[in-house]
Amino acid sequence: MKHWKLVILDGERTNPGDLSWEPLEALGRLTVYPGTAPEELVSHIGDNEIVILDKPVISREVLEACPSVKLITLFATGFNHIDIEAARELGITVCNAPGYSSWAVSQLAAALLLEITTQVGQHSSAVRRGEWKDTSYFCRIAPGLTEIAGKTVGIIGYGGIGQAFGRIMQAMGAELLVFSRHTHPELEDRHTHYASLDRIYAESDVISLHCPMNADSAGIINKESLAKMKDGTILINTSRGGLIVEEDVAAALRSGKLRALGQDAFTLEPIRPDNPLLNAPNTYLTPHMGWAPRETRARLIALVADNIRGFQQGNPRNVVNGVG
Repeated sequence: MKHWKLVILDGERTNPGDLSWEPLEALGRLTVYPGTAPEELVSHIGDNEIVILDKPVISREVLEACPSVKLITLFATGFNHIDIEAARELGITVCNAPGYSSWAVSQLAAALLLEITTQVGQHSSAVRRGEWKDTSYFCRIAPGLTEIAGKTVGIIGYGGIGQAFGRIMQAMGAELLVFSRHTHPELEDRHTHYASLDRIYAESDVISLHCPMNADSAGIINKESLAKMKDGTILINTSRGGLIVEEDVAAALRSGKLRALGQDAFTLEPIRPDNPLLNAPNTYLTPHMGWAPRETRARLIALVADNIRGFQQGNPRNVVNGVG
């Protein structure tokens, strides 16, 4: 039986110490690096045949310098940081990890929207500051409380995460307009309808982004698309920072075109001090943590182990570059 050599290039992202690597250790000799700087890529990959990673950028130059590599499998769904064409030419299989975080990310998208519309954090802080006891009535109500029931929620990207978020919104009484490159009529019902982007911009009270980052979707929320939206639209982005033009969104928040923004991913991460969203009003920003519940990360490790096991058995799964 072949003894495989495996390396994880940035293990601390997925497992900071609260999970076991045993599902991967069972598949060969595993080396785990907490992180890998660009200049360390070739040395850390070394003579390993299976490379496991989340965020390091794998270029043609790196692949050509590491001829032992047979499989790259990602702790991620997106794979735009891998030179897919070079991997194909070199006969390297590339696999991703779809679907592992659908409920976790949709849960965060709902949490951001609920914070904007219900303001739990603001009200809790007011109670602790003593502002409730100083009111003349039995309650203290801040302006801006909003019901989701009856509102139109536009979902751009209606894959696993978009559908999970849609089910949460439907349970709260929202009407859904959804956009996807691939339509599935069986997913429509009297509260859910496929729609064009222009219709979503024009009719939605809330727009939530759940699409992958690619040439078609980069900067999809920009000055032009914002101008088509209702005044006071709420924007949620738990997908990729590059889906929005941050300067345009910040301007829309300042003008009131957007009521609020809930965002978990940014063009540059960690977020830079000069990011325009940091100084824009009504922003609810989280540090790219929607995918990170312990259960979600354990599922991710198991999925990657399944990818590797399938490859070792000659039946690779979740292949994104047609090699295998």
